[in-house]
Amino acid sequence: MPDDQRATEKRVRHFRHILLWPLQLMPIREGAQIQKHWEVLEQEREGNPWHEVLDEFTGDPAEFKERHYNEFVTFLPHVQRFLYGESRRAGQEMQGGGSAMRVFRREDVAAARLTLALGTAPLTLSVAHVDLYFFFDIDVVLLGVEVFADDLPLVIAEDVLYRFGRAYPAGWEENGQGAHCVHKTEWLSAAGEVLAVSDYERRDKYLSFVCRHRAPCLAAHWAFLLQPLVLDHADERGLIRYRQIEYYRMPVMGYLAMEKPKALSRSDFIRLGLVTAAGADETLPYSDRHVADFEEKFCYDRYWSDRVEERNTRLLCCGHALVVVGDANARVFVDRETGVFSQFRHQYFLLFLIAHFHKAALLMFSDRLVDALNRLEVHNADSVKHFKRAIRQQFEIFLRFTHRYWFHQLSDQAQSRTLFSMCARHLGTDPLFEEVQQEIQEMNSYLDSDSLRRQANTVVRLTVVTTFGLIGTLCTGFLGMNVIDAADIPLWQRALLFMVYFVPSVALILFFIVKSKPLSDFLEALSDERLPQVAKLSSLAEVWRRRRRPVR
Repeated sequence: MPDDQRATEKRVRHFRHILLWPLQLMPIREGAQIQKHWEVLEQEREGNPWHEVLDEFTGDPAEFKERHYNEFVTFLPHVQRFLYGESRRAGQEMQGGGSAMRVFRREDVAAARLTLALGTAPLTLSVAHVDLYFFFDIDVVLLGVEVFADDLPLVIAEDVLYRFGRAYPAGWEENGQGAHCVHKTEWLSAAGEVLAVSDYERRDKYLSFVCRHRAPCLAAHWAFLLQPLVLDHADERGLIRYRQIEYYRMPVMGYLAMEKPKALSRSDFIRLGLVTAAGADETLPYSDRHVADFEEKFCYDRYWSDRVEERNTRLLCCGHALVVVGDANARVFVDRETGVFSQFRHQYFLLFLIAHFHKAALLMFSDRLVDALNRLEVHNADSVKHFKRAIRQQFEIFLRFTHRYWFHQLSDQAQSRTLFSMCARHLGTDPLFEEVQQEIQEMNSYLDSDSLRRQANTVVRLTVVTTFGLIGTLCTGFLGMNVIDAADIPLWQRALLFMVYFVPSVALILFFIVKSKPLSDFLEALSDERLPQVAKLSSLAEVWRRRRRPVR
């Protein structure tokens, strides 16, 4: 086949690229379990481009489209409550609260101009959305960026998928360019003004930041996109601070409406499904053995067949990426209301978001547990109290996360159910959940056992004091038998007599408290009939023996 014909068949008539970047939010109020970061974003006026997006259910019913309906009915009721909130009766306010997910959007960024490699012509992608997804009771935010373009060569689409979503470079090439990164990224306004430019080539900036803060530094254009949110380790001031919680490569989604999808080779699908750099048809990005089971592990081919022409949709999922490939000439694939295009931007996006939200939340819990342990000083009473409070708090939040957000089934539709299972399996969220759950339960069990031990010690001490106090009560009972007639003596003498009795009594009680542990051992030995009298007397001598403090 001539090269020009092959290039035509491998043309992407419409390309959609969605980045979904999970970040961990730092507390805005120390000690508070529920941190409503979006309220701070609502109150921040100066330099704040974000505004909340109301969902279709709270607007004009005339604007509610069929694609919104299809999106809603895809999910099971418990997922619907998570995504859309409780029901609303006609003429009444919202009953039971709204969605647990809050979405904020900025509209000042209209395009992204990418220079994929040094010396290549810039490629301009239109920006459809730039959104922030907050979640009630969970300190995680996801940045969503959706870009699109028409009529691209397949190799360019592969390069955009591979290079665009990188928070910072993994290294640098010989020419100083960030390894595997876009050579230059520019955010453009609607008027064409440059709002921010990438700085992957600033090697010294990234090296010095990691050296000083033990944390990675973000590329300038990504830091700009998140403002007024700021990196926790940065010197900038910001009411909402965040940390990176996952890999520096952002999770990606891709939609490719191809001129001839059946013209794609196996190596093309492997590059798209595993999000690798573009390459020749004759070569694979990895060894034959490594990709021998690619179709079984990463492809959903319910609507794809080499023998049936109308089966023209193939879905690829590796956890990190979800890519949809289909025929640009098929209405069922490109229809914006009910076709695969609409499903990609709505149903598939939400199930991909939920899977990555699950993973980010679990990683956040794990990070919080490690942070609590790192702050613990076992010889500092205040530090121990803070540690216990932090662990109890994380245990309570994890319980609410489990019952509000954690689920394995989000849809009974075969395609959505299978795609979510593939995402969760490749992301490893189930074993991660079990690991975090076990860690939290072990820490909580330790705190429970420690509390029971302290209560038992208190009971033992009180028992000793009560036992020996009984002796004093019996001995002083003679005062009630009129052995000492103090009714007719002056008041000051009675007060003096009271003090003569009171001071030794207090001293004895304090002595019993101090010596409660050895006295408890003596009482236990005294009641043991198997011990000889010498051993019992020896245990009594232990009460008076002064213990040496261990040298630290």
